[in-house]
Amino acid sequence: MSKAEGEERPTIAAKERGPGPSRYCLPQCVGYNGHDTTKLRMPAYSFGQRLESMFKSECSPGPGYFINSRCTRFGKDGTPVYSILGRQKDFTQFMTPSPGAYYPEKVHPQGEKHAPAYTMGTRTRYRQRDPTPSPNSYSLPAMLGSKVPNRFASAAYSMAGRGLTGGFAEDLAKTPGPGRYNAITPDTYIRRNPAYSMLGRSYLPGDSTIKPGPGAYSPEKVYINKTSAPKFSMGIRHSEYITPLIVEVRD
Repeated sequence: MSKAEGEERPTIAAKERGPGPSRYCLPQCVGYNGHDTTKLRMPAYSFGQRLESMFKSECSPGPGYFINSRCTRFGKDGTPVYSILGRQKDFTQFMTPSPGAYYPEKVHPQGEKHAPAYTMGTRTRYRQRDPTPSPNSYSLPAMLGSKVPNRFASAAYSMAGRGLTGGFAEDLAKTPGPGRYNAITPDTYIRRNPAYSMLGRSYLPGDSTIKPGPGAYSPEKVYINKTSAPKFSMGIRHSEYITPLIVEVRD
């Protein structure tokens, strides 16, 4: 351990800063907790909680408890009690119709003659093994063409499409058109003359920096060559730990 580390350094007074007046607060004189110790404190009481566990096992009815009049000190009253039940269902198998279910006026008198009555039945369905076609399924054969079965037919010819081989439009030479050839430069088969190219414009070497124009200057704002009043500026806040510069002046 060096001597510089073991030596205690003096405390700088500027570092020791105390709290402001608003940081101090006097203790209160109301309540029990945080009471001022220099003042008299009265005893404090609190309301306890309701103990529900004591009343769960002993739950008695209130004053509005209804006592049945049929219950006596000797027990339940023995007077017979009757009630009205609903109508029972009829379990018989055959239900006889009522008189209003008959219509005697729709019945023909017995013993008298009456005209025969017929009804229109549904269409009889054919069996799947007898698929008889209907009349409109038949059609007569055509009388034109070479496929008439009972008629003599002349020779029939059909018009085929235009063939690509052997036609008048067939290109036997398969030669390309004039537009398929590229024009050849004459320099390939004729003596070529000398060729010259045009270079770009060249500039003389000089200063390429941008110079300000006459309008960029403001001579009216110059006060160096004129008399002016002194001017002061507000400096910055310096640290309180900076030691002022002390220079020894020798005569």
